[in-house]
Amino acid sequence: MIKEKHGGYIYGIDHEVYDFSANLNPLGMPKEANRAIIENIEKYESYPDPHYAELKAAIATYHGIDSDRICCGNGTADIIFRIPLALKPQKALVVSPTFTEYEEALKLSQCEISHFELAESEGFVLGEEIIDVIKQEHFDVIFVCNPNNPTGIPIDRELMLKIANVCAKQGTVLVADECFADFLEDEESYSLMKDIDALPNVIILKAFTKIFAMAGLRLGYCVCGDVGMAKLIGGLMQPWAVSTVASKAGVAAMQVDGFAAKTKEYVAKERQRLISGLKELGFKLYDSRANYIFFHSDVSLDEPLFKRDVLIRNCSNYRGLEEGYYRIAVRTTEENKYLLSVLEEIK
Repeated sequence: MIKEKHGGYIYGIDHEVYDFSANLNPLGMPKEANRAIIENIEKYESYPDPHYAELKAAIATYHGIDSDRICCGNGTADIIFRIPLALKPQKALVVSPTFTEYEEALKLSQCEISHFELAESEGFVLGEEIIDVIKQEHFDVIFVCNPNNPTGIPIDRELMLKIANVCAKQGTVLVADECFADFLEDEESYSLMKDIDALPNVIILKAFTKIFAMAGLRLGYCVCGDVGMAKLIGGLMQPWAVSTVASKAGVAAMQVDGFAAKTKEYVAKERQRLISGLKELGFKLYDSRANYIFFHSDVSLDEPLFKRDVLIRNCSNYRGLEEGYYRIAVRTTEENKYLLSVLEEIK
């Protein structure tokens, strides 16, 4: 069994598996996106639009924002690596444990990195203590994942606004990764998207990867409070970061009425099924509210589950975590029932 630093590594496995290691929409890609990929096949001989006009217009309409605040990329990871190149930060703060790409991108820019480490004793919940840290020490950029990966714990919008305002006074750019906010039942209670016009020091990261299950197409974007920052980030790297096929699929997906609402309802029901089952089996759970669940196990689960054709995410390579912490995606009813049944066998 190969252990990768990210979930979703199904390569080299010669049989079907239940993949709980990647946090993708269990409903799959919208059929409208599938249709758009096929119907536009004759357009793939030409270069993509380097300005992504059609895609930006669809994103702008979806969020109710100006298109000139948007920067598109080859997945959100592409944007994450562009941000340090654009900002050239000397010192950064990362709330940990969290997505490892933030630190990797900052290291490539020779940036000094500090960590605000979430405490297990506090349930890995971010509190207002971070504001004092921001005030006491100057940072050029701060990365906050909301809801966090791997914990799935969201941060209230009120606290995020406080952090954003303190950052503004300190001359600090706040990068708020909201890639999993689409799965929160009360998304507006956590997201900064509706406030972005008044937050020139904020960059919001978003992805088609999760909510629209487009991991293989590679399509992500950021929304910047400052138009000039969006232009700067968008002007870096290669001129055709988004393929035409990804763009067409993305536009079609964002035009599907009710897809996000249907997803939230389905995920909420299946998340509760998994939470109840895991608690009954004696695992220690945390307050995960996204489309994945973070928990601790006293026994190793990787190999026993792999022998039963199940992949989950071992979180021991996250900063601040050790062996025993795991993350599982919320999948379909059938898949979730199977996972709980094999965990019962193992326990």
